[in-house]
Order: sequence, then structure tokens, then C-alpha cells
Amino acid sequence: MTSQRAAWFEISIAILKIARYVILTGTFGLFSSQFALAGIPVVQWTQASGTRIYLVQNPAIPMVDVKIDFDAGARRDPIDKIGLASVTASLSTQGVLANSTQPGLDENALGESWADLGASFGGSASSDRMSFSLRSLTFPDILPKVLALAARQLGEPSFPQDVWQRDRQRLVASIKESNTRAATVADKLFSAAVYGTHPYGYEVTEGTLANISVDDMKALHASVVKPCRALVTIVGAVNRAQADALVTQLLSLVKPLPSMSALTTGCTPWAAVPEIAPLSQGKEENVPFESAQAQVLIGQPGFKRDDPDYFALTVGNYILGGGGFVSRLTTEVREKRGLSYSVYSYFSPALHAGAFTIGLQTRPDQAKQAVAVSREVLQKFVAEGPTESELQAAKDNLIGGFALRIDSNGKLLDNVAAIGWNKLPLDYLDTWTREVGKVSLADIRAAFARKLQPERMVTVVVGGK
Repeated sequence: MTSQRAAWFEISIAILKIARYVILTGTFGLFSSQFALAGIPVVQWTQASGTRIYLVQNPAIPMVDVKIDFDAGARRDPIDKIGLASVTASLSTQGVLANSTQPGLDENALGESWADLGASFGGSASSDRMSFSLRSLTFPDILPKVLALAARQLGEPSFPQDVWQRDRQRLVASIKESNTRAATVADKLFSAAVYGTHPYGYEVTEGTLANISVDDMKALHASVVKPCRALVTIVGAVNRAQADALVTQLLSLVKPLPSMSALTTGCTPWAAVPEIAPLSQGKEENVPFESAQAQVLIGQPGFKRDDPDYFALTVGNYILGGGGFVSRLTTEVREKRGLSYSVYSYFSPALHAGAFTIGLQTRPDQAKQAVAVSREVLQKFVAEGPTESELQAAKDNLIGGFALRIDSNGKLLDNVAAIGWNKLPLDYLDTWTREVGKVSLADIRAAFARKLQPERMVTVVVGGK
């Protein structure tokens, strides 16, 4: 039996053991039962290196999920190299350098290594964060090997030039194809109008990708991926001591690259990113486009994730347009007038005031009416708020569906990572349903009046002649 086949045999046996354990112990509804009833004990501590760690122990299944976040999302990309954080995170996981004891691994060898271990590792970037994720079984003959390989990916990425050339061509092709769609055109116009010169409105283009080099990625990685900048979230079958050792091993190979030492001395605070400027007046853009459906977006800057109005706005938006077929927008735009199959609204709170957005698709000849009805619904809601029956129905749905927010390792991991990233209370998930239940009609009216000004919103319509 080859080493690869032997490894897969061991993994198959491990998976069978897990399946048998789950069946015998009845742990299918693990998160929706155990955590919903007993609370979610989030433990937090900071290592001497400055690494912040958030842990939720779950010994029921021998598996662990890890997320490592750094303040290095698109909001910190240089204006002429938009996309740098995203491609750096992606390319850093596609090869590792040789070291004194181990040979280098290209993307194929790396993929085979992860397959042999039955584990996964990936990198990505959002507007605010550069993130790396790891999932593995916790068996003692597997987890140490997984951590050793993940440590190499975090600390010794090779940033292969040939892979970047290939990936850049794919990204450029994807951008060109995307720009042929009305939805893409609408999104870009809306984002630029809402965010103005703030980095949240930056756009990845063929030109910005052409400006990004492998050396740029190495420099960014060396300055960002450091223990003192890391926020590590762990959910799984490890205790605090094991989690602390796990993090230490994961970051053990992280160090400045020799050629970049001048850029990476110490962990000085990042420069503050300016806040998003509020809109001073309304704006409407109508763009002709050959498409069967017109894309409509209406909105403005919303609020930051740590805003005290968060729960009032969450419950209120469920009633306005976030509750699907039971929302006011759906009732007025779809059910009563048949102007759109789907209409929705949402807030995008982040480190800065992410956009409030109303979106829909409609026949081009109905776009004007659909916009008028949507604006009317919004204006009335901001002025008057919801009814008592709407509020109670929204609370029932949100509270009743809370278990679905934490019913898997991955969902719970994201929620706990958000606690750490946004500096929320450790008992945030335990008190979530209580906070929703406390929201009153007056809270919603006051919060929406503070955050939304319908007369100063951006309206973008792409489609029709």
C-alpha cells in the first residue's frame, strides 16, 4: 500500500469512527441543542506575543476549526493596487518555500498534502480583514502534522510568480465578463456614489491588478502576518491549554522576510482609515443597458458594527425588507403591484458605516414605478416605524431562527470571530435573543430616524433605453 493510500485509509477509518460516535451519542443537533440551551462559553486571552485568542470548546466531535484574522483588508490597499490584500491572501496558500529540514511544495504538492491529511487551509480578504482558515480532525496522529503544514503556509509562503501570472489573467478575464452584466454596472455605480473616495468604494480593475507584483505581496504579507497583529478564533475539541499551544505552533514560523526587515520592525499601530462621509443630497443615475431586467439600487452609508442601534436596526430592517416574503417592501412592490419577483433591504455594518441598500430587478418599463413605490415605503417606515403586530412577528422569527445561526462549527466560528473583531461582549451570543426581545417600536423609529435620510439617498437604475 502506498503512503497516500495508507493515509486515505486512516482518514476513512477516522471518519467512520466519527460517524459511529455521532450516531451512538445523538450529536446531530449539536449546536442548536447543546449551545442554545446551555449558553456559549467564549473564553478569551492574549498571549505574550500580543496574539488575541477566542475559544469555544466543543468536545462532542473530534474536530477543530480555526480562523486567523489580520487588519489588512481592501480598505488598506494602495489606491493604485486595489486587490492587493485579496491576491496576497490567495497566493500565499499556493506554495511554500523549502527550509533547512523540508523541501518546498508547489500548489499541486500542497493540495495533495492537505488531501492526505483530510484537512483544509485557505486564505481570503474582505473589506476589513485578511483571513486564513483551518479545519482538521483532532486525533493525535493527525493534528500535529496539520499544524506543522499550516505553520509553513503562514510563515513560509513562496508566492510563485508563474501562478500569479496565471491567476492575474483569470481575474482580468473574470472582470471583463462581469462588466457585461447590468448587475455589475449597477453595483459599481452604487458603491462609488455611496462611498465616494472612501476605500470601501475602491474597484479592482485590470489596471490595478497589472500594478501588483509578487514583491508587493511579499512586503504586505511580511508586514501584516505577525503574531502581535493576529486575532485567532477556535471552535472545536480542544481545551484552553491545547488551544494556546495550537496557536503558538501555527504562528511559530511567522517572521519578517530578510529583504523586508526595515518594513516589519515591531508591531506599530496602523494609520487610522477615515470614516465615510454622509451624503449631502440625493442623486439618481439612469444608465441605458441592453438587458431583460433593469437593476435598481437605492441607499446611503449606514452604520458601524459596534453601533448601539444595532439591534433596533436589525429588527426594523427585517420588517422593512430583510424578512423575505413577509416584509413591507415585498408586500407593496411584489404582492400588490407585481413590479418585481424579489425586493429586499439590508445594512452592511463593518468597521466603517457599510451601506444601507434596497435592491430589486424589474422590467425596464416598470423601473420608474418600482423606484417610486420603494421610496414611498421607505419614507413611511422611517417616519412612522412598524406596527405592533409587525414587531412581534419579526421578534418571533428572529428569536426562533437564532439556533440556525450557530448550528455548525463554521457558523459558530464566524460569529465568535465577529465578537473578537468588533470587540463585542463575550456573552454576546448568549444575550442575542434577549436583546432582540427588548427592542421597542420607539427604539426602531428613533434608530431609523438617526441613520436614514430618504431624501439624500443614491438611486441607481441600469437597464432599458
